[in-house]
Amino acid sequence: MAAWVLLVLAPVAAGAMLGFASYYGDHMVLQKEPAGAVVWGYGEPGPAVTVVLSGDGGLIIMKKTAEVIGPSRTWTTVLDPMDQGGPYVLMAGQGSQNVTLQDIYFGDVWLCSGQSNMVMTVSQIVNASQELADAARYPYVRVFAAAPARSDVELEDLERINLPWSIPTAENLGNGNFTYFSAVCWLLGRYLYEALRYPVGLVEAAWGGTPIEAWSSPRALQACGLPEDTGSISPHQQLSGPQTPSVLWNAMIHPLLNMTLRGIAWYQGEANTLLHTELYNCTFPALIADWRRAFHAGSAGQTELLLPFGFVQLSTYRRQSPDDSFARLRWHQTADLGVVPNARMPSTFMAVAMDLCDERSPYGSVHPRDKQNVAHRLQLGARAVAYGEKDVVFQGPYPTRAILEVTRGLLNLTYSQELVCRQRDTRAFEVCCSSQPSPCSWLPAPVVAVGSRTVTLALAGCRMLVVALRYAWAEWPCEYQSCALYNTQGLPAPPFLLDALPAGETSGHSEPTAGRELLLLPGSWFSPGI
Repeated sequence: MAAWVLLVLAPVAAGAMLGFASYYGDHMVLQKEPAGAVVWGYGEPGPAVTVVLSGDGGLIIMKKTAEVIGPSRTWTTVLDPMDQGGPYVLMAGQGSQNVTLQDIYFGDVWLCSGQSNMVMTVSQIVNASQELADAARYPYVRVFAAAPARSDVELEDLERINLPWSIPTAENLGNGNFTYFSAVCWLLGRYLYEALRYPVGLVEAAWGGTPIEAWSSPRALQACGLPEDTGSISPHQQLSGPQTPSVLWNAMIHPLLNMTLRGIAWYQGEANTLLHTELYNCTFPALIADWRRAFHAGSAGQTELLLPFGFVQLSTYRRQSPDDSFARLRWHQTADLGVVPNARMPSTFMAVAMDLCDERSPYGSVHPRDKQNVAHRLQLGARAVAYGEKDVVFQGPYPTRAILEVTRGLLNLTYSQELVCRQRDTRAFEVCCSSQPSPCSWLPAPVVAVGSRTVTLALAGCRMLVVALRYAWAEWPCEYQSCALYNTQGLPAPPFLLDALPAGETSGHSEPTAGRELLLLPGSWFSPGI
């Protein structure tokens, strides 16, 4: 196994030398058309910097000039939109100095961020040896990893790098446990490459044991009523990473804002089952909106304002845990609306992972080793949402209608897709039988029949007092790939918490035969009682 290499970067401007910013280098991927790739670096005050993009044979493709400005002595230019492909040579020159980058490709650039499940490397996952051996088959999926770093102020450039832009090898994809390179990020990029057939650049900026507050800018925190001062959040002893508000935004995200991106992948939330869980339905949408605005502005409008943002819904931790913080966090990851994209989270996509449990993981059950299914589900969302592939199914089935048969004590649910029932778990569905919003008496509603798109639940003693329904509401809702419901493509039905409000009798039938229709609404007024 290769030794862990950390590049500590001294600011180029301090030595009054010409150079590119930290995350430009040989073998990199720059964002292809329709956007223009932003390129920036350092220089000396005075003469303009000339940036030249050339073909591998020396043919000049384009030439740009940029002034060195400000006390930071930085220059910035935006390349003309380029079609996918390469290799190219990128040169920056000022006076007698010049710096040249080789083996540059244009494709799609994805940023991967979050906590330890994003940090887990390819060497830590199932079938690791084969995955590492396959790395050489994907020379056009390029990888870059920022080093974990924190700062109390916003930085303009990365201070440290774990892995400069590289062609993938077994060594740099599996450097060591929780170092680099991210398995979820790599597999997502690899699967996208297999679908797109053009270069993909992957940028990892992640740190284990970190809450969303550390990744959020002061603006995003303020939007959710959280204090910005660094002494305001007392550390949680179970979290290993920085918890101080904005310190990872400052050191690991803000430096990247000039980069032109195609999308973001996010795997975080475990830390927030311990910290500000109830605010995640605000802090997460606020982070997404804030990062989008910041990357759009930092790239001079080249990164689109509704930058596609994919994320992994929390997997599992402890079997038969009475704590429902994981279930609540999963719900809050959708802004309490159950599925994405939605009105509060446009242009987003989600990989459901609650059925990918791994009790025997040597890294702890909170770190499941099946990252292939996670990345597969993510890339389906990316292809549908980011790339507009109309025929790609990327969401699991979700209930759209409910009919309550009072006299028979049954609740009939209609789903959005054809169903596959893998497990008739007696506790998969639960109903709230209290007429008061809080506290609720949740009772199991066993599945008694599954049709093509319908599920019939037995209500036992509930009958006319059904006010809410929830599914897979547990820290460990099922065994591996054995939750109750999937679609025919093998995607699990996501967990939900729904209010059930009477909608009157169904048209043309009396209540005893056809039942009473219930409106299924995302848990809102009821949520405080979950």
